[in-house]
Amino acid sequence: MKKINVMAVCGFGVGSSMILKMKIDEIAKANGLEINAFTADMGTAAATPCDVIFTSEELADGLKKSVKVPVIAIKNFINKKEIEEKGIAILKELCGV
Repeated sequence: MKKINVMAVCGFGVGSSMILKMKIDEIAKANGLEINAFTADMGTAAATPCDVIFTSEELADGLKKSVKVPVIAIKNFINKKEIEEKGIAILKELCGV
């Protein structure tokens, strides 16, 4: 299994992205996936290497235009079910599961 880099992005990279990162970590652990999740702000996200990006619906379109990795738009950062439903397939695919 490959360990992948997962970026959680919000406007400033410290508040809501940290909550999103923690939920992604929980989902990965529950599914036996090895990931390195980290946070970033919108300004540095496009220049930071990663395998997949999770972000808000408001920021997703802008990121999709500037990166070549999958961008997963999340409406509610504390809704673990939504994050898992939208992201687990791509996480498993990238990890080679």
